[in-house]
Amino acid sequence: MAREKKLHSKKKNERYFMIRLYIVMTLIMLITLYPMWYSVINSLNSAADLSKNGYAYLLPRDFTLDSWKAVVKDGEIVRAFGITASRTILVTFFQTLITAMFAYGFSRNNLIGKKFYTLLGFTSMYLSGGVIAYFILFNYLKLYNSYWVYIIPNLFGGFYNVIIFTANFKGIPDSLFESARIDGSSEYRVFFKIVLPLSKPVLSALGIFTAVGVWNDYTATLYYTRSPKLQTLSYYLLSVTKSSKAAEELQKSMDVGTAANIRNVVASASNYKTIELSCMVFAALPLIVIYPFLQKFFEKGVMVGSVKG
Repeated sequence: MAREKKLHSKKKNERYFMIRLYIVMTLIMLITLYPMWYSVINSLNSAADLSKNGYAYLLPRDFTLDSWKAVVKDGEIVRAFGITASRTILVTFFQTLITAMFAYGFSRNNLIGKKFYTLLGFTSMYLSGGVIAYFILFNYLKLYNSYWVYIIPNLFGGFYNVIIFTANFKGIPDSLFESARIDGSSEYRVFFKIVLPLSKPVLSALGIFTAVGVWNDYTATLYYTRSPKLQTLSYYLLSVTKSSKAAEELQKSMDVGTAANIRNVVASASNYKTIELSCMVFAALPLIVIYPFLQKFFEKGVMVGSVKG
């Protein structure tokens, strides 16, 4: 009887714990999703209504697609989207492949000079030449102000990714490599036919991290290009944000007596704000759409090397 009461009390405590857990996770989910929802509903609200009544919080008060039409019709943002998309695809594919190839060689025990590569790799994780050194190097290599400045410097993912790949490759049984070599397979065949198919989780996880980082990067445009035709989507969004803030600052500095001018500037600031929010949603939408399809690989991929045995 006492055992049954203890078991019943344990199940009751577990049920209360799960209820509290669901409540906490629901609150975290709402806090996480609300900024995106806030951006969506205000991008779908008219600029005139925002200037008069302030921002909407749950649903658009005056629904309109004007800001989205302005974004889609803007040739600069379409070009920036194309540059960002092509850059993300190329860098993600080649960086993941080249880093995986390096890590495969690094994971083999018979690699000559492994201690030297290890020292070089760990040194590169903590020391960097900085923006000026990169600028001089890219200018010398004729990469400055060209599309290739987005691609070539990012073909290697860094030694941190090498460590993750190496932990994954060392988990593959050596018997597979031995049997492949007995059958006469070359190292390239072993890598592409055995190693890569068995490493899909870690490839997907690091591919996601790489794609998100490249998609959101604007520093390469800021430091290493000067042509408007080479701006990325994130840099374009930064420009729109600066325009919006400039309009807001102008709104605050206006003379109180010029009421007509104030109304014009307020409307202009609100219009910039709705376009800024539309650009934010537009920039985030592709990653939001793609992420669920790769999520199934995510947990296993990021846990590679964390448990040994």
